[in-house]
Amino acid sequence: MASGTPPQTAGPYFGAALPFPGGGDLAPAGHPEAVTLHGYVLDGDGAPVPEALLEFWQPAPDGSRAGAPGSLRRDGVTFTGFARVATRGDGHYALRTLPPGGVPYLAVCLHVRGLQRHLFTRAYLASPADDPLLAAVPETRRGTLLAVPEQGGHRAYRFDVRLRGPGETVFLTV
Repeated sequence: MASGTPPQTAGPYFGAALPFPGGGDLAPAGHPEAVTLHGYVLDGDGAPVPEALLEFWQPAPDGSRAGAPGSLRRDGVTFTGFARVATRGDGHYALRTLPPGGVPYLAVCLHVRGLQRHLFTRAYLASPADDPLLAAVPETRRGTLLAVPEQGGHRAYRFDVRLRGPGETVFLTV
């Protein structure tokens, strides 16, 4: 029997080990201002990446950035500013949140099996003309940072993350 090589490792299993109940539910249930951000994590060939883990950070709707103590706990009322969502077997994830105050984006950190370091990017819910980061990105690549409003969807946005290849998402050096 052949032994596995490093590219054939079986773990880590981010999607199984780190999520927590309600991890993608930042907005209290039934909140009238709630928005849904969803999409797929895709590899360089466009194939879905199962068991990826996405972490989201954002200010509260009033622009405060302090968050709430115990942001891994959801009480259904308190906005914590942090979410952790795993992709399903088809590479899909979904987040329900409130619009961020003071900035037009959510900060995203992506953990993927096979990568030694996590990746950082942003999911812009709007495209402001005066955003210095967007202005620094070549115009042909800016679209990889923009969440697309869903047609007929009530306050829903699609944001796919492509790890390589054509349409590769812009990742940030932190």
